[in-house]
Formats: sequence, structure tokens, C-alpha cells
Amino acid sequence: MKSKHQIVVLGGGTGGIMIAAQLLRTRKNLDVAIIEPSETHAYQPAWTLVGAGLMKMSATLKPEKKVMPKKAKWIKEYVASIDPDENLVTLKNGDQIGYEYLVVTIGIKNDLDAIEGLKETMGKNGVCSNYVDPKYTWEVMQNFKSGVGLFTQPAAPIKCPGAPQKIMYLTADYLRRNNREKDTQVVFATPGTVIFGTEPFKTELKRYVNEVYNIPQRYGYKLVKIDGEKKEAHYVRLPLPDNRTDYVVNDERNAAGCIGYVWEDGQQYVVEEENNHINELKEGTHYVIKFDMMHLAPPQSPGAWFKKTKLANQEGPNKGFMAVDDHTLQSRFYDNVFGAGDVTDLPTARTGAAIRKQAPTVVENLLKVMDGKAADYEGYNGYSSCPLVVSHNKMLLAEFKYGNVRASDPLLSRFFNLGHASWPMWILKRYGLPFLYWNAMLKGFKF
Repeated sequence: MKSKHQIVVLGGGTGGIMIAAQLLRTRKNLDVAIIEPSETHAYQPAWTLVGAGLMKMSATLKPEKKVMPKKAKWIKEYVASIDPDENLVTLKNGDQIGYEYLVVTIGIKNDLDAIEGLKETMGKNGVCSNYVDPKYTWEVMQNFKSGVGLFTQPAAPIKCPGAPQKIMYLTADYLRRNNREKDTQVVFATPGTVIFGTEPFKTELKRYVNEVYNIPQRYGYKLVKIDGEKKEAHYVRLPLPDNRTDYVVNDERNAAGCIGYVWEDGQQYVVEEENNHINELKEGTHYVIKFDMMHLAPPQSPGAWFKKTKLANQEGPNKGFMAVDDHTLQSRFYDNVFGAGDVTDLPTARTGAAIRKQAPTVVENLLKVMDGKAADYEGYNGYSSCPLVVSHNKMLLAEFKYGNVRASDPLLSRFFNLGHASWPMWILKRYGLPFLYWNAMLKGFKF
């Protein structure tokens, strides 16, 4: 079956619903179709709270039909391919949907096959992920009463890159409040080189990992294998900048090189709690950390079908991601195509907050093209934010733009010190942001 629409939006997640709703608020008579196979719409930013027992999973879910803009046509099917030369989308059931203009907001998916052993152990053996099943994370956290809690992430782009840290802080806070600190040790291992890239948030987070929770850190650690039955995580070391090594190996202390010491930016942080025992071994080129609880963000990427399309980069570091202009969000290959959200190759953090600023830029430039003008509105500056929950009642609102430049909200900054975690920001995270998401963002309001 063939049909055609003026504007076709691929994806009914945050980006797709926001853009469609804003288009229809601006011009009510537009013919907009949204292709989305899911029956349920999820507010994923709250899954961190679900994983820490601070929110019910049901509060993060709504039927897709309730968030779908009333004037948009919902095509409930999977996309199989896109032919941008023919302005044609082919669905999994064989139907073909023609378009005049296309908006791609399909997001990215978890790729459990990208790390050896991950698929086989995810959801058991104490290996959990808020990206996959936050309810199991909460189960694992409650049962974690002794040993090592390992928090890690892949050497690949992920949505909400601060999420692996958030659940780590909440776990450390939970252990403290339940008198389990002496019998447990929380560890952070990341392929990155710093705890956070933007000041003053970086300094505040360093204070939490080093002083508040005494969390040993492993920088330049690339996860390559998980043995769930043995409860072992295998890493290879990546080179660190400025000839940093971050630790001196000391075999007398269970071969855990940075037991007691963490180096960052030339400064040494001492962690000498008696309970600071990390069962880390060096086996050939692998560093192996034995764990009792493990939370990780799985590797993520666009769907295999999208990687083959002419809208995706076919070479380079952003291979497989949609090629768009950094500021206009127009496809770099097709003038009548725009993209937003996680699937794009924009050099900024993939978060819902980023989409909030991307959506108005897509809408304005798409309408310009429809009016026969150039898509020259450079409205997006790389804005993203990471609401970093550091305890059950404090949150650090880290906002930034391209170049890791701080971009804190000027109005909030007048009333709150946004460089420090606080209770008012926790209230914003727990109650304010979900309310705005369901009642403003998805309704097409711009702010």
C-alpha cells in the first residue's frame, strides 16, 4: 500500500512528538504523519530514580496514543528503509510512505552484542542497567550487602552520559543510609579521562566521588568482556592525556594499582578507608575487576537499517549516525530532511534537554524550506544538560553547550547556586521536570 504526507516524522519519542506538536501549533493545517511502532511512551530520564527505589516505573509510562498530537496521523509500524532520493519510506510490513519533508528522530538502541558476555548476563548475576530494566537495578541494589559495586560504561556514544554516574551516587547514598558502607565498596570505571568535562560541575562531582563517598575511579578503562558467572569485568587500558597513568601498580595491595590513590589533573586524592578493597587483577593486557553488583550503560547505536541509508555517515568517527548541520539540524545531504536527538552526529550530550532546544530549530528551519527559503536559522548552540542526582535529596543541574562551555539558566542562577548540588534542584528533578515533560514539552510549548 502506498500513501503520501506533507511531513513525515520518524519516531514517536521525545523528539518526534515535540517537533510534530510544535509544527502543528505553528501551522494547524499541516499534514503530519508520525511513524512509531510502540504502544507505550516512556519518560526515560526518571529511570535513574526508578532504579534507586525513589519512583515507580508506572509513573514514567503513558500510552503512546495519549501523547500523540491530535492532528497528526499515527502510523503504528516499524521502518525498514529510507530512500531520500525518491522521498520514500518503506515500512516493515511492505507499505510505502511518500513525503515532501522528512524529520528523523528515531533515537538509538541498546546493543548488548557489542561487549562479549553482556547479552548472556544482563538481568542476572547482579548485572543490571537502568537503560534496560531499572526495576532489576533496584532489586540488585537492595540485595547488595557486601563486596564491590562496579559502575561502568562503554567506549561509545550513549544517551544521557551522566546516567552511569547518577545511579552510582544513589547507590553510595543508599548504602550509607542503610549502614552498609563498611561491608561494601563502590567503584567507577570509565573509558573517559575526567569525571565531568565542564566547570564548576566537574569540581563539585570530584568532591562527591572523592570526599563524600570515597569512590575509587578508573580512567581510561575500556570494557571488553563480562563473565557473569565469575562476576568479572575485563578492561583494556586506553591512553590518557598528558602522559597520565592515574596509578602506580602495587602488587602487595591485591594488584589494584589505584587502591588508595586516584590521580586527576596532576592532583592526588587519597582514599584510605579500611574497607577500600577492590578485587582487581592484571591478566595479560586485561585489567579484571571482580564485582558483586555491576551497573553499566550498554553500548548503543542507531538501528542497522538506518546505518545503511544515505542519511547516515558512512565513514569516520560518527559512522552510522545521521549527518546534520551542527546549528541548523538540516541534513548535510538532503535539503528537505532534518534530524534531532540521539540518532544525529551532533557533538554534544544526547539528552532530553538537548532535544528541547533542538526542536524549535528544526521547526523554524523546516518551515523556512517549505516557504522556499534557506534553512539558515542557526538556533542550536549545542545546549544540553545533565541533572546529576547525587543523593536521595540533592541534585546538580549541569547545563552546557558546544565546547563544554557552561550554559546555566540565567533565571535559575539568580535564585540558586547551580554550581553545587542542592535540595531545590532535587525537587525540580523529581517533580518539576516530569510535570514539564508531560504537560509542556510533549504538548508543543517552547521554553
